[in-house]
Amino acid sequence: MKYISTRGQAEALNFEGVLMAGLARDGGLYVPEAFPKFSADDFRAMRGLSYAEIALRVMTPFVGDCIAGADLKKIIDEAYSTFVHHDVSPLVQIGPNHFLMQLYHGPTLAFKDVAMQVLGRFYDYVLNKRDKHITVVGATSGDTGSAAIEAIRGRSRTSIFIMHPHNRTSEVQRRQMTTVDAANVHNIAVKGTFDDCQNILKAMFNDHAFRDEIALSGVNSINWARIMPQIVYYVASAIQLGAPDREVNFTVPTGNFGDIFAGYCAKQLGLPIEKLVIASNSNDILTRVMNTGEHKLGEVHPTMSPSMDIQISSNFERLLFDIYGRDGAKIASLMNELKETGEFNIDAALLADARQLFAAQRVSEDETLAAIRKVYDQTEMLVDPHTAVGIEAAWREIKTADDKATPMITLSTAHPAKFPDNVEKATGVRPPLPKHLESLYELDERFDVLANDVDVVKSHIRAKLADEVPA
Repeated sequence: MKYISTRGQAEALNFEGVLMAGLARDGGLYVPEAFPKFSADDFRAMRGLSYAEIALRVMTPFVGDCIAGADLKKIIDEAYSTFVHHDVSPLVQIGPNHFLMQLYHGPTLAFKDVAMQVLGRFYDYVLNKRDKHITVVGATSGDTGSAAIEAIRGRSRTSIFIMHPHNRTSEVQRRQMTTVDAANVHNIAVKGTFDDCQNILKAMFNDHAFRDEIALSGVNSINWARIMPQIVYYVASAIQLGAPDREVNFTVPTGNFGDIFAGYCAKQLGLPIEKLVIASNSNDILTRVMNTGEHKLGEVHPTMSPSMDIQISSNFERLLFDIYGRDGAKIASLMNELKETGEFNIDAALLADARQLFAAQRVSEDETLAAIRKVYDQTEMLVDPHTAVGIEAAWREIKTADDKATPMITLSTAHPAKFPDNVEKATGVRPPLPKHLESLYELDERFDVLANDVDVVKSHIRAKLADEVPA
């Protein structure tokens, strides 16, 4: 399989190439040149298989001949052996035809583990084959960083630098990153927002001299190899509820659009998804653009669901590419317009087509707390604020749906113990950390606070690499 850039000017690459490249050299994001198609019988044949077995079937056509089948199976089996639940992404019913997909049973208690545990092993496989060392740089609004660090810490062929917005993550999210004692792990607290961290990251990727100098790669969802493993849990959960002989809906709390784009990819494979619901907090650029067509950047407001405190949703570019008939020149023009003016507008007719699949809801802070409380009152289950945003959005869609027989699956993206203060505020119950993280608050933290300046960050990375990897 070949992958092409959303901006149309970068070289087409195979899976190994996009894994190592991260962002395309024309500034675009890589997507499959054509999606593989699974028949109804292909999906039916996955019934009764383990999560790892389904993952192997779904990922094989995307990987192609870059990783031998036996090696890919070993990577997948090892990755998901790190999860404490044998189903990896179990479904729990919380209402009539309404299910939560729990995606937080991995090492760092968030959905990012589902992809990161695979990604770290992909890197090892390719780097050992090439006898190379790379520098992974990532930006996080909370969960990506800890999942990436957990997947890459201690690996001899990879150094990792994670930028997080200073004082804009939960304490548990920060400590999961900053208490990791490994020589190849470096944490940077940027004096700014997640969007600032993400802009610094993109600037580094677009500085081709620096990119080549440090052998830069990325673990953010700009890297296709992050999106690909996430497609699997859409397939696995839909099959569990009767697909392909029954349609399903999904609601996804999302800021950077990567998680819900994986659902869109599952739809392209042939999975019978009727509706994908975007759930936004008060940083609602995705809801605004889907409901109005106006993509206009606003101020980032800190919320109790910090992983969605975003105004620049990088992965939305991948959907735009398909909305505009895979016209790379048009996408490059829209992205340039966004950079220069802070906004662009989507063609109304094309948006109307996209809204046949996508819906979008904005959930306020008060509504988030109320959802946490209501779920607890009805089920005695604790959910984190991000999940609560998704649940409230799902409730609205279920209430207004013409066909209430179609099951709704809401993605539960993080363990409630990652956000104990707000869960306790809503329910009166403080969620405890799992046993393997009980000492988290006692460990020493290691991070550097830097200015929101790409040159400052680049100099810092160079200095750290010089100490870590002697010439």
